[in-house]
Amino acid sequence: MASGILIIDKPAGWTSMDVCAKLRGIFHEKRVGHGGTLDPMATGVLPVFIGRATRAVEFAEKSDKEYIAGLKLGVITNTQDITGQVLEARPVQVSREQLEAVLEQFRGNIMQIPPMYSAIKINGKKLYELARKGREVERPARPVTIKSLEILDQQGKDLYTIQVRCSKGTYIRTLCNDLGTALGCGGCMASLCRAAAAGFDGEDAYPLEIIQAAPDPTVFLRPVDSLFQDRAALTVSGAVEKKIRNGMTAVLPDLAPGEYRVYSQGEIFLALCRAQGGKLTTIKSFFEV
Repeated sequence: MASGILIIDKPAGWTSMDVCAKLRGIFHEKRVGHGGTLDPMATGVLPVFIGRATRAVEFAEKSDKEYIAGLKLGVITNTQDITGQVLEARPVQVSREQLEAVLEQFRGNIMQIPPMYSAIKINGKKLYELARKGREVERPARPVTIKSLEILDQQGKDLYTIQVRCSKGTYIRTLCNDLGTALGCGGCMASLCRAAAAGFDGEDAYPLEIIQAAPDPTVFLRPVDSLFQDRAALTVSGAVEKKIRNGMTAVLPDLAPGEYRVYSQGEIFLALCRAQGGKLTTIKSFFEV
């Protein structure tokens, strides 16, 4: 039975769920989930979890992401990206220095109002479903963190390439829209590539057609513990291993506090655990039952 993490280089025009559906067929496995939605127009790193590894999806979703985006100034659309209906086109009299100055306002902890064209639910209804009916509802602003925000390139006076490293839940479309608003000329997202997610980057990613053509697609699967490489490894045996396998608390008085990748003596990844006050408890178990 296939189980593990697959890093896909998502093609434009596919939804994240389209990719999962395709992989269900390739791996003959119903349990397939992804670690953070990418817009259909977006490309780049999409971690996909297969089999028992789907237990780790929540940890990938919470991770920081890195994007390379096209910022088109002077154009405002209903979707906040270039694929939407143009609501307004304005002349652009903005210098690179003015954009640089405005970027500072968007670094660090900011509040962001999610776009109407998003899958967020308000009163049980997905926002994009309401938006398609021409309805707009009030959305509460949400805290997000922009870890870094830089200009990589400029094409003409109205198109920039920006690099963004950000927390879970950040909408790059909205960031582009808000940058345009702050500059007074309006703006939208012209392109989007996710450069990194869940600790994986473009060098780890494979196009779908390579997976599809492979005689044995399981060779592309990474073990689920590769998601937790930033945690220290801890090997246990005997009574402690038995307790971890049964979801019980193990007493290890000398263990430093923190999160651990916990392995059996036979090098089987058992669980992600937390140590505190000399006690080791399971956050999530990953061994095959």
